[in-house]
Amino acid sequence: MLHKKWILLGSFFAMVLFSVNAIPSVETYIQSVKNNQLHDDREHVETRVDIRPVFASANKSTLLETITKEAENRKVAPINAKVDSVWKAIPGYNGLEVDIEETLKLAEHQLTPNQINYVMKEIEPKIQLDDLAPNPVYKGNSKKPMVSFMINVAWGNEFLPSMLETLRKENVHATFFFDGSWLKKNTEMAKRILSEGHEVSNHAYSHKDMRTISRSKAVEEISKTEDLLKQLGVKNSLFAPPSGYFNQETIQVASEFKLQTVLWTFDTIDWKNPGAGRILERLSTNVEPGTLILMHPTVSSRDALPGMISLIKKKGLVLGTVSDLLSSKRITGQGQISK
Repeated sequence: MLHKKWILLGSFFAMVLFSVNAIPSVETYIQSVKNNQLHDDREHVETRVDIRPVFASANKSTLLETITKEAENRKVAPINAKVDSVWKAIPGYNGLEVDIEETLKLAEHQLTPNQINYVMKEIEPKIQLDDLAPNPVYKGNSKKPMVSFMINVAWGNEFLPSMLETLRKENVHATFFFDGSWLKKNTEMAKRILSEGHEVSNHAYSHKDMRTISRSKAVEEISKTEDLLKQLGVKNSLFAPPSGYFNQETIQVASEFKLQTVLWTFDTIDWKNPGAGRILERLSTNVEPGTLILMHPTVSSRDALPGMISLIKKKGLVLGTVSDLLSSKRITGQGQISK
């Protein structure tokens, strides 16, 4: 009897053992679940990565198409420098075009939802002032809403301090053309003018009529003043012939010093002491974009200067140095030359 019990018990354990071996282990099952879950997650991640570029690409493509199309409407062609039959050398003026890459970046970041902010960049003309044959300049480009004061200094300091005060008060920078003999005697005043942010340039050395002197003398007149300017730390690029007298050789000699010969569009004729009222009356009907205004440190120009600045600003024009005016760079919204 006892023997039969052991046989039955052994048979029972044998059946249990067979059943356990026939069913996957819990560990195997758990690992299988993990493997399946990992497989599902991997597919989900791959789908997410694959889908995103599709939508991004579609949005980017649409934006790019819109921006590129609008860029054609917003394009402003640059203006080449040229030699005019009347005004001689006329500076060029930069054009504008949409910076498609930067505009697209801003649009993708949606800094302004449902609105594209177009980023513009300047395009330089193919022909610049320096590319032209040596010619004098009488005015800037008529598309550039800027005017410049060119103040020729060859004698006297009496009215310079008050003129400088007005310019400082109005935040205006002018270009002072120094006669070399004056500059040699008035270095401290020249340094003051320079320190206040004004441009200083070459007005020959001894106020000679450049039409009547020899080539060697013209070289001397320009070079002596250039040397004095260099001693001030100035890298000059302009030359204004005394009394506006010059010939082609004068321009050629200046060009050999890498100087642009500059004259004027509007003459205050202040040396005749016309009075501030008369200067303002004439200027009001003659000033326009690109005007170069000639004056000297005289009582008439000193008294007229505040009114001249006010008149020019009321016409929507910006005041800058002669170099600013002759540059092809555009004016920014703050009235400054673009950098």
